[in-house]
Amino acid sequence: MQIPSPPARHHERPEFYLPDFCAGRSVLAVVLIAELVAMLLALARFGISWQFWADLVYTSLFLLWAGLGTAAALCAARGSLSRLDVVRGSLVALLLMLGVTTLVTEGAWWLASYASGLLRVDTNALGADHLVFLLRNLAVGAIAGGLALRYFYVSQQWRQNVEAEAQSRVRALQARIRPHFLFNSMNTIASLTRTNPRAAEQAIADLSDLFRASLREHRERIPLGTEIDIARAYERVERLRLGERLRVDWQVDTLPMDTQVPSLILQPLLENAVYHGIEPLSAGGTIRVTGRGDGPMAVLTIENPVEPKLIGRRPGHQIGLDNVRQRLDLMFHGEASLEVIDAPGRFIVTIRFPIGGPAT
Repeated sequence: MQIPSPPARHHERPEFYLPDFCAGRSVLAVVLIAELVAMLLALARFGISWQFWADLVYTSLFLLWAGLGTAAALCAARGSLSRLDVVRGSLVALLLMLGVTTLVTEGAWWLASYASGLLRVDTNALGADHLVFLLRNLAVGAIAGGLALRYFYVSQQWRQNVEAEAQSRVRALQARIRPHFLFNSMNTIASLTRTNPRAAEQAIADLSDLFRASLREHRERIPLGTEIDIARAYERVERLRLGERLRVDWQVDTLPMDTQVPSLILQPLLENAVYHGIEPLSAGGTIRVTGRGDGPMAVLTIENPVEPKLIGRRPGHQIGLDNVRQRLDLMFHGEASLEVIDAPGRFIVTIRFPIGGPAT
């Protein structure tokens, strides 16, 4: 199977720093924060008393309407905000917050005034003057909104810095191909050109696929089936060098091959299994690559034999493992995992990731 070339990269505007308020997780966060703030305000005003509970109800209703209304407005304006720069987007977002605060304030004042007799609510509790009540809420909303926008911006910048650092490490590891692997492969191909031209041609194609995969965009998602094809191409190249010493038992037919995964998560693990497991063994050995479904998760296991004296002293393993772990973390946001078992005579790596691919 020919591995597709990486697509051309186009300049993209960075994602706006506000979180996605259309997502259920963000809405739940708004509700919890509103309730927490309402509880703190009620405690500050009345302490633990019968007035605390009444004030908590009114304050919670006000903050919930303001918070959920703001979330709905930012959700609806998400597409427009993403096309603006930081300054203009922040200004529009703040104006939306103040607009919602104005509407909720007017609604609260009207409701309290209209139902003061029925609900026994004294409008003086909202403020002695309608305009004062409105301006006070707008001032609080502006301060709270400005602090929230600043928090979101700083959080996004911090996440970008962490991700950029991780991506730079991943990119450096991704672009790196072991020099001795390349030299050995070229020497093997050169020796095959006369004795077995067909095998030499296949080796060149496999080596080309490996280089193409290593130059792929570091955040690109590829089908799991393509990732397995890359690992098989690497196996074929190494088998030309190691011969019968290298045996790989593939049991991955039940895996969902269309699931999207980060590129180069299986090949580095297979490479570690060859260099730190099979190559030091004079008789070679068998690498077992097994895959299965476990509910909503796919489980992929790579197991290889090791010399007993090497157990616990394989620093080279850690580079490839950290590389794969970072790729999984960056794409699946904590939903994927990588586990290592350093058993006597065996080294086992298990990765788990959602079958449906990363959430968008």
